[in-house]
Amino acid sequence: MSQEIDVDGTDLEIIDLLVSNGRRTLAEIGKVVSLSSPAVKRRIDRLEQLGVITGYTARIDQSKLGRPIEAFTELRFAGSTKVADIAGVARGLPEVDAVHTIAGDPDALVHLSVRDVADLTRVIDLLRRSGKVIGTKTLMVLDTRTS
Repeated sequence: MSQEIDVDGTDLEIIDLLVSNGRRTLAEIGKVVSLSSPAVKRRIDRLEQLGVITGYTARIDQSKLGRPIEAFTELRFAGSTKVADIAGVARGLPEVDAVHTIAGDPDALVHLSVRDVADLTRVIDLLRRSGKVIGTKTLMVLDTRTS
């Protein structure tokens, strides 16, 4: 069980700024939160050490890389499948953006980016290859709005 970390309003504001743009400079953040760059760096270092900030990432427009179709596939597994083994069905599939194991039905939700419907079919067939997947349901994304 995770231990709650003591953060204040300034820490939360710094986190929000980094979430919206992880490439912001310390000076930019400092200007918004009324701190010096070294003070911002100390706070970010502390948040990283405590495991609140676990990494930085880039958001990718998959359509520019030839994968314009986005979908979510629900996976249902045989009852004997261990939760820890569920994510393994997607190992080695670059079209899989994330695998979320979830409580209830279904057992997992897979986020995919593919070239076309034929590619989507191929990837779903690959997800089913383990023999542990007993059912799928796929939902194609029409539009996405981010905050």
